[in-house]
Amino acid sequence: MTHLLLSRHAAAVGAAVILGLPSALAAPAPAPQDLVHASVAGSYLAARHAGMERDSATAAVYYLNVLKADPRNAEVLGRTFLSFLNEGDIEEAAKLADRLVQIDRTDRIARLVIGVRALKQRQYGLARQDFAQSVRGPVTDLTATLLSAWALDGAGDTRAAIDTLDRLAGPDWYAIFKDLHAGLILDLAANKKEAGKRYERAYKADPTALRTVEAYGRFLSRNGGKDDALNVYQEFAKAVPDHPLIVEEMKDVAAGEKLPALADSPQSGAAEALYGLGASIGRRGGEDLALIYLQLALYLDPSHSMALLSLADLYETLKKPDLAIKIYDRIPPSSPLRRNAEIQVAADLDSLDRSDEAKKRLEHLIAERPKDTEAIMALGNVLRGRKEFAECADVYGKAIATVPEPEKANWVMFYFRGICYERSHQWPNAEADLKKALELYPDQPLVLNYLGYSWIDQGTHLDEGMNMIRRAVEQRPDDGYIVDSLGWAYYRIGNYDEAVKNLERAVELKPDDPTINDHLGDAYWRVGRVLEAHFQWSHAKDFNPEQEDLTKIEEKLKDGLPDDTSSAAAAAAKTKKVGSGG
Repeated sequence: MTHLLLSRHAAAVGAAVILGLPSALAAPAPAPQDLVHASVAGSYLAARHAGMERDSATAAVYYLNVLKADPRNAEVLGRTFLSFLNEGDIEEAAKLADRLVQIDRTDRIARLVIGVRALKQRQYGLARQDFAQSVRGPVTDLTATLLSAWALDGAGDTRAAIDTLDRLAGPDWYAIFKDLHAGLILDLAANKKEAGKRYERAYKADPTALRTVEAYGRFLSRNGGKDDALNVYQEFAKAVPDHPLIVEEMKDVAAGEKLPALADSPQSGAAEALYGLGASIGRRGGEDLALIYLQLALYLDPSHSMALLSLADLYETLKKPDLAIKIYDRIPPSSPLRRNAEIQVAADLDSLDRSDEAKKRLEHLIAERPKDTEAIMALGNVLRGRKEFAECADVYGKAIATVPEPEKANWVMFYFRGICYERSHQWPNAEADLKKALELYPDQPLVLNYLGYSWIDQGTHLDEGMNMIRRAVEQRPDDGYIVDSLGWAYYRIGNYDEAVKNLERAVELKPDDPTINDHLGDAYWRVGRVLEAHFQWSHAKDFNPEQEDLTKIEEKLKDGLPDDTSSAAAAAAKTKKVGSGG
């Protein structure tokens, strides 16, 4: 039986490839002329389905077809507006927003879009009027205030812009946005003294906030001197090593360059505000609002690399790698983020079952920079996800060779190579790598789980292996895959009562996983709960297990389990205290 160590525990790191998604990029949206004979009801149903699939382009075309037949339908108008907005067609969305506010003058998103369009067109007074009507809640209040401040700056009233920011009261997290944007506005107005104060205040509030570090570092490169700027960048690099934007700016500052301000116009400043809020909201699970903010940011500044990167990352979170690829391709070739985008495109291609393309792309990137650890690791992840274990061990070895003195952050290289060694039946090498990973990162739960389970599965180091898995569960008690490992470890040493207890908990945490259900069926059989065993095996069969496991499940449904004669169980008989939890 294939255990979950590879396909699940490794994925918890966040670097494993996603499998089982569509095998081709999404089909293009239908052209309006293709819908001449489409019924209203059919178009509405097609639009709803496309919307649920996050295919905003297709949804927009079908909703527009419905709207032509029923132009005053507020619900359809709203859905059409949001579809165009989510797709990033802001001009069309703004036209629909004009119609929406005639029906509902308080529609906040419509007002926001109309205001952003006005700001782009330098109609700053109109923009402020619409922003004032888009507020109602902590996030929208802050958004409206930041955008209104940039509209005031566009109208030439810098003092009123700063006063608008300073008057806004709210949660503590408002402060960093207010100070950063006050600094950007004052910097654009050439008020160096006050800009420096605001930048410094924002920086001290969070010295690991990327855009604050960039804004302050750039300002210091022009006004405070090279060493002061480099100190700001170096402090950030201690917390977030090798960020491409910071690496590039440090190189330029060290060469004596004076870097431009982060915002060079009210439009780019407003784009920065929308990007910052959108990225923050997206990280906290607010995908729908984040999508709107990021699309509006790109409407104002189409080449904003961080907004593009955040939007692509958001699409990946929504399991839409095809849409992510399209966004990554928009990152300018000159951007320091372009190489990162290329690596992510390879991962998305692999998740779309286009692994040959993914490998070729990564191999090309590695040929350009043979010591690029990120690209090498990405190739290793593709090979590991495709179960090319001997090959992925070699690739991870190349990544490890680029690190002369491994540090804590490098534990994952040894962990992944250990997985590949174990799966390609090179256990001594696997054991050495897993131990090295624990040496670099003691008590890392994924490594504890993998090494501990492997030992128990082999019938060796039973006490130590069981203790390792328990320590992993203590750290991640709600991780169904690690809890499954503990239950399966008990099963392997013959303590079936404890196995049942832990595997029942694992099924509660991951009810749709075929392997966990299969494990629980085995444990039920061993304690004589035969009907329940068949029930769990049937569940496991229904949840699309791998072919090798499906064959074994079907055999068990027909004949049950044979008597247990495993080496682990035999060894456990000599080590009773392990089975009893001692």
